[in-house]
Amino acid sequence: MSQPTPSDSAFRVADLAQNRASAFEIRPNAEVLRSIAETLGLSAIRKLRFEGVVEAVGKTDWRLKGKLGATVVQPCTVTLEPVLTRIDAPVERMFLKNIPEIMEEEIEMPEEEGIEVLGPYIDPEFVMLEALSLEVPDFPRADGAALDRTVFTAPGQAPMTDEDARPFAGLAALKDQLEQKPE
Repeated sequence: MSQPTPSDSAFRVADLAQNRASAFEIRPNAEVLRSIAETLGLSAIRKLRFEGVVEAVGKTDWRLKGKLGATVVQPCTVTLEPVLTRIDAPVERMFLKNIPEIMEEEIEMPEEEGIEVLGPYIDPEFVMLEALSLEVPDFPRADGAALDRTVFTAPGQAPMTDEDARPFAGLAALKDQLEQKPE
């Protein structure tokens, strides 16, 4: 994800102290919460807080460690009723001056997904928005909400039901019939 213009909470890397951590705390106001909710497709964000530290790792790299706390409201994917979700998640990003390039054709994704290229700024607000977008449930459900029957169809065609999506269920029933048939 490319980093936009740094926010007011951004740290200029050249100004960070190598021998001590730099703390941050972000609590957006109501107007900013509405804007973030709109950007992420949420009904509302009731609370949002991101706090942590930026600390040196070696001579050229930096680590951002923080805790994200949020209360979000989304429509239920089944009933469209509001669903309230509490998010409490640790967040960690490594900002590396030199990321080794991998020259192999087939590679495994590294376990460390939080690696970023070090730029002139480390922006906790940007990291907060990215982490929040990853933590928000993709398919929120209200308590007790469930789909009774799922039907899929293209215009002008017969709908495909859940039973149609299980082709081996019919074979199992046929096998049972054949096994029960006296010879």
